[in-house]
Amino acid sequence: MKFFIDTANIDEIKRINALGVLDGVTTNPSLIAKETGKPFEAIIAEICGIVDGPISAEVIGLEAPGMIEEGRRLAKIHKNVVVKLPLIAEGLKACKALTAEGIRTNVTLCFSATQALMAAKAGATYVSPFVGRLDDINLDGMELIREIVAIFENYGFATQCLAASIRQPRHVTDAALAGAHVATIPTKVFDQMLKHPLTDKGVEGFLADWAKSGR
Repeated sequence: MKFFIDTANIDEIKRINALGVLDGVTTNPSLIAKETGKPFEAIIAEICGIVDGPISAEVIGLEAPGMIEEGRRLAKIHKNVVVKLPLIAEGLKACKALTAEGIRTNVTLCFSATQALMAAKAGATYVSPFVGRLDDINLDGMELIREIVAIFENYGFATQCLAASIRQPRHVTDAALAGAHVATIPTKVFDQMLKHPLTDKGVEGFLADWAKSGR
């Protein structure tokens, strides 16, 4: 499974990237809006200079022609940019057109297997089902991951299932078990994934034993 970080915060990206486990980055308008003082395209360019992997940058328009123009402009920022599109009819039209031009796409806000299937047929590079938001309304977000992975495997789609709206380390584990190709993970969850009280206790024990040895 590939790990993307779901943030536009440069310091967070640098810190997690230094761990050697990061494969890419996803951003969205809400995350970009939190990073004040820099233009949108400048933030994306800076991220591309840190992480050598897919960097999702989302369009703002809701009509296909505008999305296509935005997508072309975003793709020119850096070769690693993946154009993020909403899973609506106009988004699928834009996905089809951009894919035909060789521009990679991430179709986002997916909440059903049929939506994912349509995105795959439109040529999406990634489709992003939102696990946590489904859990929030008492639906099984991870079951959606399993359905999407099975459908893509059944028909040999090249589209990758990118598990999004990750809220806790268990979501990452379950998405990996379900066969998701990618999980995009908030910084807080990355930190939680790394920590375990028994690891900390073990390190403390080793250091204490070493100190007692007098070496």
